[in-house]
Amino acid sequence: MNTVLATIGDHRVTQGEVDAKVAVQLYDLRKQALDEIIDDYLVQRAAKMAGLKPDEYIDRQIKMNAPRVTDREAEQFYSQHKAQLDAQTGGQSFGQIKPRLIAALQHQRDQESHEELIRKLRAENHISVLLQAPHVSVASAGHPSSGAASAPVTIIEFSDFQCPFCRAAESTLKQVRQKYGDQVKLVYMDFPLGFHQHAMDAARAARCAADQDKFWQFHDALFLDQKKLDSDNLKQTAAKIGLDGDKFNTCFTSDKHDAGIRKDVAEGNSLGVTGTPTFFINGRELAGAQPPPKFDEVIDEELARAKAPVNSRQAMR
Repeated sequence: MNTVLATIGDHRVTQGEVDAKVAVQLYDLRKQALDEIIDDYLVQRAAKMAGLKPDEYIDRQIKMNAPRVTDREAEQFYSQHKAQLDAQTGGQSFGQIKPRLIAALQHQRDQESHEELIRKLRAENHISVLLQAPHVSVASAGHPSSGAASAPVTIIEFSDFQCPFCRAAESTLKQVRQKYGDQVKLVYMDFPLGFHQHAMDAARAARCAADQDKFWQFHDALFLDQKKLDSDNLKQTAAKIGLDGDKFNTCFTSDKHDAGIRKDVAEGNSLGVTGTPTFFINGRELAGAQPPPKFDEVIDEELARAKAPVNSRQAMR
């Protein structure tokens, strides 16, 4: 839409620009509302068939499938997580926190039972969701990638070698790649954050390693120990993975790759990236070090979308 919502001197800000900015948030809100409507309808119908009110039906199902947490189970949990619980409670004993701990464990168990009930009801009913997630185009050609070139799903990551959350995301990415194999391709893009002292040097070094076809080996080494990102350690890492030292040092001490790194940052900024890691899964944004199920949800939807007939996809837009 070209409706003008604001002016800055002679510059006009249109509704189309604003809508593009909030597209992901709007989709998330719509999806959340749609899921709630679907789940409420399924529960209401199941409750009606059982001759119960929705709340009564849910309560009965939870009680049937989520047994009460026993004192012994709570004490076992306390023993296994004592260090974490001590940090949260100031070192209170099991007896002191027992009622609260049992209540918290029971709440978690009930919540899991409720989620399982919803999954069961959804599986038993034919549900066709036509809501489409926004997809953006990311200029990622020529960047380091891992996985089959023909993979139906591409995960583009904007990352920073000094970012602790990027390091935390590595285990999730490993699990995702193990699960989906050749169905997923991973692409790395640089987004060094200004407040990370060594992020820019690490990005330069990784690109110099890529010049010698060893980007991923260097990438893994950097995330293995983020305390070794200063210039001397980067050179030592290059030697450890077998890079030609003279070529690496010449590349690293030059500004050869600076423009490319800045171009990545500009691309990220244009897409609304504000922190790392930020992922685009077939153009769908997923921000932060999310757990594997979050990736699975988007990947599964994209795989299903890839298999859907073209005319069906067009009809849903």
